[in-house]
Amino acid sequence: METKVNEAAERKMCGYNCAQAVACTYCNLAGLDEETTKELTQGFAVGMGGSMEATCGAIIGAINILGVINKNPQKTMQSSKKIINAFKEQNGTVICKELKGVTDGVVKRECIDCVRDAAALLEEELK
Repeated sequence: METKVNEAAERKMCGYNCAQAVACTYCNLAGLDEETTKELTQGFAVGMGGSMEATCGAIIGAINILGVINKNPQKTMQSSKKIINAFKEQNGTVICKELKGVTDGVVKRECIDCVRDAAALLEEELK
């Protein structure tokens, strides 16, 4: 599979939220149109609903696409766990406000890099 990691980063720089940037980049592989995918993932911005309290939207976008492609709950759960664990190992956390340094003043990862990480991990699981 040709890597689309940079395409996801471009979407992020063009106003997509983190979940949208990842999900819309891979929506064609899932048989989804971009507009529907963008609408479905709009609420996952800034750690879900703008709260920064939840999982990074980039991971959510990746896992949403994974589920549509897999169509198998067990496989999706296993792959989702791999993505979450790998992201956490790389970045120290999966929680938006922790990634952005709200809790301790130390930014662990910028949003665009979270998008790149989640996209790369999704691609790895789709191989």
